[in-house]
Amino acid sequence: MAALVTLIPKREKSILRKHPWIYSKGIKKIKGSPGLGDLVEVYASDGKWLARGSFSPESQIRIRIWTYNEKEQIDQAFFDRKISRAKLVREDMVARQALTGYRLAAGESDGLPGVTIDKYDNILVCQFLSAGAERFKTNVVEALLKSFPGHSVFERSDVDVRKKEGLTLTTGWLSGELASTATTINENGLKILVDVKQGHKTGFYLDQRDSRAALEKYVDGKSVLNCFCYTGTFSLYALRGNAKSVTNVDVSAPALELAKQNIELNQLDLSKVDFEQQDVFKLLRQYREEGKKFDVIVLDPPKFVDSKANLTSACRGYKDINMIAMQIINPGGYLLTFSCSGLMETGLFHKVVADAALDAHRDVYFVERLGQALDHPIASFYPEGYYLKGLVCKVY
Repeated sequence: MAALVTLIPKREKSILRKHPWIYSKGIKKIKGSPGLGDLVEVYASDGKWLARGSFSPESQIRIRIWTYNEKEQIDQAFFDRKISRAKLVREDMVARQALTGYRLAAGESDGLPGVTIDKYDNILVCQFLSAGAERFKTNVVEALLKSFPGHSVFERSDVDVRKKEGLTLTTGWLSGELASTATTINENGLKILVDVKQGHKTGFYLDQRDSRAALEKYVDGKSVLNCFCYTGTFSLYALRGNAKSVTNVDVSAPALELAKQNIELNQLDLSKVDFEQQDVFKLLRQYREEGKKFDVIVLDPPKFVDSKANLTSACRGYKDINMIAMQIINPGGYLLTFSCSGLMETGLFHKVVADAALDAHRDVYFVERLGQALDHPIASFYPEGYYLKGLVCKVY
């Protein structure tokens, strides 16, 4: 029998709005002894049934909700429905953009708390980041194979957040093992190499697809600096958009090699491209000292904010790097700058970039706002699903 969890008075408000998290401090009492990922029944302080979710004894997010329907069971049919719906939600976009790589399930936004699934051609890559996700891993994989017969399933549950859930990090094939973890996807007419085992996140940054496409219209005849370039996909769009030159910068030699291979795969002009295996912060300062300038700069740094405790220091980092970038942009040039930190709210990010403009002594206009691609939906009940923020800045 499932354990019964009663909330502190008034803590049911967020559950009634279908927010999928219950924090430990919101729980009044627990009847039973639920283990890692076990199902629990959630009740309001007045005894009214609210939801059914999975228990996580070590996480501050103590319960993640699966359903708000008392009659709905968390069984194989439940996960079949969730995966089928996630696929349906994205069908129009996938067909319209002729994608073979996209996010199939975005965790809580798709009613699958802690479950991230990305599709790369015939490989489905899963991250199970919560106790409940781990508990029902087998059901998720079975549901995937029903919706995508003949596909292989690879796990990338090697994210530190699992430790907060009392889970170990793990990777490997879950179904249909292939000889190689490398594959190729199609994106807006471009081919992109992806290694689902070695690559960042689940293998690639699918969420920046729309921002990459946006870059193309700003680069005709321009010199482009692509910072934190990873495998160089912003540069593919820049080259297709007739950029005069492109400089790819990343600290990873393997990433830069893959960036070169991506250019060759798409038969773009490799002679226009320089590759710099450098720390971006140091190289930007070097360019400033040398007086080197660019017409367009892309700043897509890794996540700076892991917790509210380091938000202030992260803001200083964002401000510093944007300031220097603005100082080495030719007047009338463009800066495409991003934050993938969910704790960095939109208004705060705008303020950080505005402060950077003041310190750089440049006039900056926000001419376009960018965000995560459409296969990373933001559910109305889960605003935390909005994490990627971008600005196109015209700099004078």
